[in-house]
Amino acid sequence: MRPPVGPPTLTRRTKILLVVAGVLILLTFVGNVIINNYIDWLWFGEVGFRGVFTTVLFTQFVTALAGGLLIAGASLLSFWLAYRSRPVFVPVGRPDDPLVRVRSRIQENLTLFRVLLGGATGIAAALLALGDWEVVLQFLNSSPFGIKDPQFGLDVGFYAFDLPFYRYVLNWLFAAVAIAFLIALVTHYLFGGIRLTGRSAQVSTAARTQLAITAGVFVLLKAAAYALDQYQLLSSDRKAGIFYGATYTDLNAVLPAKQILLFIAVICALAFFAAVFRNNLQLPAIATVLMVLSSILLGAAWPAVLEQFVVTPNAQEREAVSIQRNIDATKAAFGIDDDRVTKQDYSGVAKVPDQTVRQDQATLPNVRLLDPAKLSATFTQLQQQNRKFYGYPEKLDIDRYKVGGKLQDYIVALRELKTSELTGPQSDWINRRLVYTHGDGIVVAPANQVGVPLSDNSTSGGLPNLTAIDLANKDNANIPDSMRVQETRTYYGELIDGYSIVGGSDGGKPLEYDADGIPRSSYKGAGGVPIGNLFNRLVFALHYSERNILFNNSINENSKILYERDPRDRVQKVAPWLTTDSDPYPAVVDGRITWIVDGYTTLANYPYAQRVELGESTADAQQALQRSVQPDQDISYLRNSVKATVDAYDGTVKLYQFDDKDPVLTTWMKAFPGTVTPKAQISPDLSAHFRYPEDQFKVQRELLTRYHVESTDAFYGGVSFWDVPADPTVTPSSPATAGAAQPPYYVLAGPPGAGDTTAAQASFQLTTPLVFRGRDNMAAYVSVDSDPANYGKFTVLQLPPDGRTFGPRNVHDAFNNNGTVSSGLTLLRNQNTAIDYGNLLTLPVAGGLVYVEPLFLERAGGTTTYAQLARVLVYYNGRVGFSPSVKDALDAAIGGSGPAPANPGQPTNPGAGTPTGPLTAEAATAATDFARAYDQFKQAQKNNDYAAQSTALQAMDAAVARFQKATGGTAAPAPAPPPGGTGN
Repeated sequence: MRPPVGPPTLTRRTKILLVVAGVLILLTFVGNVIINNYIDWLWFGEVGFRGVFTTVLFTQFVTALAGGLLIAGASLLSFWLAYRSRPVFVPVGRPDDPLVRVRSRIQENLTLFRVLLGGATGIAAALLALGDWEVVLQFLNSSPFGIKDPQFGLDVGFYAFDLPFYRYVLNWLFAAVAIAFLIALVTHYLFGGIRLTGRSAQVSTAARTQLAITAGVFVLLKAAAYALDQYQLLSSDRKAGIFYGATYTDLNAVLPAKQILLFIAVICALAFFAAVFRNNLQLPAIATVLMVLSSILLGAAWPAVLEQFVVTPNAQEREAVSIQRNIDATKAAFGIDDDRVTKQDYSGVAKVPDQTVRQDQATLPNVRLLDPAKLSATFTQLQQQNRKFYGYPEKLDIDRYKVGGKLQDYIVALRELKTSELTGPQSDWINRRLVYTHGDGIVVAPANQVGVPLSDNSTSGGLPNLTAIDLANKDNANIPDSMRVQETRTYYGELIDGYSIVGGSDGGKPLEYDADGIPRSSYKGAGGVPIGNLFNRLVFALHYSERNILFNNSINENSKILYERDPRDRVQKVAPWLTTDSDPYPAVVDGRITWIVDGYTTLANYPYAQRVELGESTADAQQALQRSVQPDQDISYLRNSVKATVDAYDGTVKLYQFDDKDPVLTTWMKAFPGTVTPKAQISPDLSAHFRYPEDQFKVQRELLTRYHVESTDAFYGGVSFWDVPADPTVTPSSPATAGAAQPPYYVLAGPPGAGDTTAAQASFQLTTPLVFRGRDNMAAYVSVDSDPANYGKFTVLQLPPDGRTFGPRNVHDAFNNNGTVSSGLTLLRNQNTAIDYGNLLTLPVAGGLVYVEPLFLERAGGTTTYAQLARVLVYYNGRVGFSPSVKDALDAAIGGSGPAPANPGQPTNPGAGTPTGPLTAEAATAATDFARAYDQFKQAQKNNDYAAQSTALQAMDAAVARFQKATGGTAAPAPAPPPGGTGN
């Protein structure tokens, strides 16, 4: 028989090497932590928010220390008690028994084992506790809501701030007791307090006492959990498909069950404590069985019986109280209560003559032709000036400015440095980090105009009328005063990746590229962390693993390093308690190019309020164009309480209190004093550029599809619910976005629902149509104002319930089914161009609804594809307008003659009188024959086939004659001009 094999032994050299390797690994980890925290310390100092960094760090340290000490203390105490009370005579096993080896090793290295046990459990717990600082700070700085819940009469602040903290503490206590029980069980087993050999298991008195007391404490904690569960019921998801909050079953079965189980848990805990004085574990065993049976019968079976036989047969009646509570709480939690939302019946059919509708002065002259989601490549093509490293986000922004005393909406975008486009020699480290460091200027285009006027009174076609406010143009006399900028260089934006080192020089000459023909400059802004000293250079060289930072001679005592340059990231970092909107936008504010970022305060457990999945609710057909999206997190409270700004030149971050009645913001302002600027300090110019944020509006419109219903019976039945319509302009060939929600649109328009808008003032609004659930017909039109005087005021126009009003999908189909439109589209399409539908706008005018959809052509321009406006589609009362000019399209669809277009150089269409609305079969056939003959004529021209050209021309003439006869007019389905033409 072979002798037992002991554990392998390590040589002295191997032990030394292992120790050295462990120390190096520890130093690497600790070193990275120290370096990262030092870099954050410098960054927070740069932006003036170092108090946020120290508060979070201190809170994390305290919570980590508390969690670590709790778990380590419970582990060591449990082990010490079990080891101290071990039997005098430890059972002897075979030498090769693993238990024997483990026991002997522990006894030989008892001090080391205790250190390892306490260290391992304490460090693990401390790391887990690092992320709990928000719960602690909210509890310590909690503010009352002044609103009591309808069940227990407690302030909502208890559910928002106190209850999560009590749950947090209870969970840690549960973990500590469970770990202590496990360690006691294992230790007693190792050292003979618990023996499983022989005919029956044996448990020593010491083991029984320790385990019984530990289990009793655990059961007492369970009793405390039952007490807290009562309040948690107000956020119950039992009927999540219908509403959130305590249901009839929760209030009449689960709530009493929790209270009974609380007393049973206390009795069971006493039974475990009584086991200390008894020689067996029968009483704890009985108590355990009682707990399990009570939980099954009271906690599960009884609520199921009540739900099945009492609630389900009479659900509308039984749940009426809970549904009403859910409606009231949801409206209050998401800001869609009656104080903010005005509902109005709206026929959708104008009661005035078409001529009066066409004379509208607030909405129709401001119809937005340019789609911000289509023009990024167009801006790039027209403005990059052979500098490919300048670029624009895939989705541009829209804002408004006062020009000549009149409000005008503009498509706006910064001309940013697009680091990813630096190629060839530009992409080496010096050029990427020291030379190409910033963008130049902001580019704007009137949203309701196309065509740049030329000297011969013609226009450049369907391209936006761009104005660049940059180094070369900032002093141009034609730039409106509201857009004049002191400093056009932009060092902070959405497209700049990584860090830049500024302020350097090469032989005393500045390094930073501005623009061709302009001398290079050196950054003079307040932003950035000094990197002139050797220590900081070493730290950043280690952080970025880049030795050039340490050895490059162009970095001098004036140099700074810029990092964390995305405006959304900067705001999120200085205010980690905020949820930032996914779409920051640039504006000229008080002479500075400024990023504006909307910040939200959220809660997960507002009592009785509906729970919303933030990422899902804010997703739409344009999500793929966004640089960032909202996280997948459940919320039951949302407020746009903070407006943040980031200076595009020096990176200065400011947080402004926007909702001074939000108790969540008040709580965070107490936790981080001095970080949020009072609302009174918002300048009028900044306030004039505040937009109602899209993400908040998307959540609210999703809720309004259900929470416009006042009756609890109707709410439960769901028959009156609405839907957010799918975007009809998305083609089925795009599976990633097909069927996705139509985005909301910013428009400059008159008061929604006004009967007479001939003298109304236009305001900047965020709008969306809603359709009946499961149908495409229009149900409502929702608008929220962004102008300072009426900011946040909702108007909900409710269309007749007969469902006869066209929705976006119906209108888009009507466009495509119209004979004139389909013929025109056939003519526009060729192998070098593609049709791209722009945003379909729904606009209430004089009691009716006008739908406007721009049509873009994309063509190859060198290596770049970009869009230009080709046609405008208008739908009104069953009539369709189709023209290169919005004026002609409106006149054709509405009738009459409207005001002159805002841009005198905008082209008109001599064929605008082409009949609109459904064509007769004869007219449609003639239009199709004309299109076919026209294509044949173009092909014959390419082939130099004169006979075929003659035949095609004869066919075109014949088709025109038949078309005129069928329509009773003189208009012909004239072929479209080539992309970029004037249409004249």
